[in-house]
Amino acid sequence: MATYVISDIHGQYDMFMDLLEKISLTDKDKLYILGDIIDRGPYPIKTMRKLMGMPNVICLLGNHELMALNCLEFLMNEINEKSIADLDAKKLNDLVIWMRNGCGTTIKEFRELGREDQKDIIEFIKDFLIYEEVSVSGKDYLLVHAGLGNFSREKDLEDYTLKDLVWERPNYDIQYFPNKYVVTGHTPTQIIRGNPNPGCIYKNKGNIAIDCGAFIPNGRLAAFCLDSGEEFYSYTDTNER
Repeated sequence: MATYVISDIHGQYDMFMDLLEKISLTDKDKLYILGDIIDRGPYPIKTMRKLMGMPNVICLLGNHELMALNCLEFLMNEINEKSIADLDAKKLNDLVIWMRNGCGTTIKEFRELGREDQKDIIEFIKDFLIYEEVSVSGKDYLLVHAGLGNFSREKDLEDYTLKDLVWERPNYDIQYFPNKYVVTGHTPTQIIRGNPNPGCIYKNKGNIAIDCGAFIPNGRLAAFCLDSGEEFYSYTDTNER
């Protein structure tokens, strides 16, 4: 049995399937998805439904799922004068923020589903973990989507806000814990300052950043094996599949 982590799929269903083949995932393995399954890429809901059928997958909440939860139930309603009249300032602001963050493909696929399937998607996302602490092969890991915003060594994990954990970017030059690795997505490794290998998994001072920019040109998905430290990569748009 092996334990893998993947993050920021962003609707890149074909890349995800390619990566699953490369890690040879079995039913005995465990796979953590560190958020941002949806938005930007072509098949966010198709990817979500694939994950819903995989009992060995544990999903964590990303900022894109959080934005979706603020909007999807409204989108289940018929758009008419009454529903528009009931759209208060907060809901409108939530929709605008989500639109600015690439929700178009998610909304398109979501609205093609029947009502029960739509409800299943929402309930599935509501069950996502905020973070997870795991021990694998004698090493301790904190798995979280974005990082530890407003970090303090005096804080317990329960003291961090949702915004701290799913929106705020980490400081990769800080060793957060003396004996625990922090595995994050959210920040494409292409934009990490000082990264000598943009587009590859980045490691520094106990940080392991695994978002390899699947939604950006020449980006790809990455998987990291917690047992062995092996790295696996999907094809990019310029690779042979």
